[in-house]
Amino acid sequence: MKKNVENEFKKAILGLKKSFYFAGFVSLFINLLMLVPSLYMLQLYDRVLSSRSEETLLMLTIIVVVMFAVMGTLEFVRSRVLIRVGNAIDAQMSTRIFDAMFALANRYPGKSTAQPLGDLTQIRQFLTGTPLFAFFDTPWMPIYIGIMFLFHPWFGWFAIFAAVVALSLTLINEKRTKQGLEASNRHYQSSQSFIQASLRNSEIIEAMGMHANVRRRWYSRYISFLNEQSHASDEAGLWSNMSKTVRMLMQSLVLGLGGYLAIKGELSPGMMIAGSIIMGRALAPIDLMTSTWKQFTTARISYQRLGELLAEFPEASAPTPLPTPKGFIDLEGIIVIPPGAKVPSLRGVSMSIKAGETVGVIGPSAAGKSSLARAMLGVWPCVNGKVRIDGAEISHYDRAVLGSHIGYLPQDVELFDGTISENISRYEDPKPEMVVEAAQVAGVHEMILQLPQGYDTPIGPGGIALSGGQRQRIGLARAIYNYPTIVVLDEPNSNLDDVGERALVGVIAELKKRMTTVVLITHRPAILGITDKIAFMRDGQLYLYGARDEVLAALAPQPQPIQEQQGAQS
Repeated sequence: MKKNVENEFKKAILGLKKSFYFAGFVSLFINLLMLVPSLYMLQLYDRVLSSRSEETLLMLTIIVVVMFAVMGTLEFVRSRVLIRVGNAIDAQMSTRIFDAMFALANRYPGKSTAQPLGDLTQIRQFLTGTPLFAFFDTPWMPIYIGIMFLFHPWFGWFAIFAAVVALSLTLINEKRTKQGLEASNRHYQSSQSFIQASLRNSEIIEAMGMHANVRRRWYSRYISFLNEQSHASDEAGLWSNMSKTVRMLMQSLVLGLGGYLAIKGELSPGMMIAGSIIMGRALAPIDLMTSTWKQFTTARISYQRLGELLAEFPEASAPTPLPTPKGFIDLEGIIVIPPGAKVPSLRGVSMSIKAGETVGVIGPSAAGKSSLARAMLGVWPCVNGKVRIDGAEISHYDRAVLGSHIGYLPQDVELFDGTISENISRYEDPKPEMVVEAAQVAGVHEMILQLPQGYDTPIGPGGIALSGGQRQRIGLARAIYNYPTIVVLDEPNSNLDDVGERALVGVIAELKKRMTTVVLITHRPAILGITDKIAFMRDGQLYLYGARDEVLAALAPQPQPIQEQQGAQS
């Protein structure tokens, strides 16, 4: 599976291999043109100064200017190609990663984070930045070393020695910083996850005086990240500076070697100067690789994380389109284990709901009622058993298509960043008449009209804050938008007053007229009068299921015989 995932990301990169080949081909000419300064210096010392020819100097200078202009153009072209490559990979993988992020959030809510998109950005920046140029330029080092051999064998062997030393420093840098950067990244992710969860509960933290304790817990994780990052940065800085120092030292030493060979008459002064310049150019890619190794390591960690994410949540093939569901729901001995838990919250639950029925689900706390709702909707997968809609397993439906026929109101109602109209219409292109109709049926139309901009009032970040009851009623309007086939309401009246509860009864009555299948989870018995059937749950099992009056009668306290009452009084 992991191999398949890596191939998924590699496939996106290899699909653009022609662009990489072109960038490498351009790099060949760029590196050849990098010889221009040294050759220019060679001609100045060995030809112009000896001949004192101004015409030769002028022609050589013109040629050098043209060559530098060509080199600058080629570098610009290479940069633009790699930018396009990075954007193409981002465009190809961003939606895939977005889907995997939501799959992760559904399976492991506590692990939900936007980091995967940050990882993709990190990889794109690496592909379009300076670090990648080192990998394109390094293969052309033999060209420079070969020219050094043409000047003199000692020059060539010295260049090889210098390259081996520089490469050794790069490998040491990799070994010394790899674990530190990985640990730093883990601590950073931990601190970010903690602060995100804390911000979501900021009101509780403030009200209960937990601010200092939460800050202390966050800081302990954050300081671990800083310590690891500082240690890794110190190591990287040490070896990066050492690599730069060694490169400059080698350039100076090769000058000394050239001076010795020139004294012996085995080398011209021009070759001595040119050799030093070529030596610097030969070692430059390794020096750049060492100085940017942290970015390379970060991109590699991001690549590995994305690989693991995509491996765990492979792309699903589009299922065969099924007919529009009518609302029949069948649960066949389903067993559900909540994300991150080990004990099932539902154990062998079987029930059948006919299209158009309204079923009330009741039971004590932790009975498994909300788990039942999530299993019916396919949000939580079953470890055993099947959830069927109109006879087809819920996993056989295209989620985007099935979702348009389902309405869901969870216990904790979250509204999206946008306008009231956009929230009710589920981010579709709002159809004003349908949005208003859903709000009217949900009994929230008048309340919306009282808002500053009515249906166009923004909510969420930068918008107005709504009360719990207002959010719940707008969430109810969203759930019944466009009259879906199946509606699941989890404690829909938990934040409602008497007016809101009467509106909720009116909503369910309207849905019954339209033959919508309604599953109503509630603790309030007053609303059960509108249901057709009742399911009583306890300890994750279905204890009673049948007609409303029969189940309520079975749950009602049985009167004691008169003789037992008299005995108890005496």
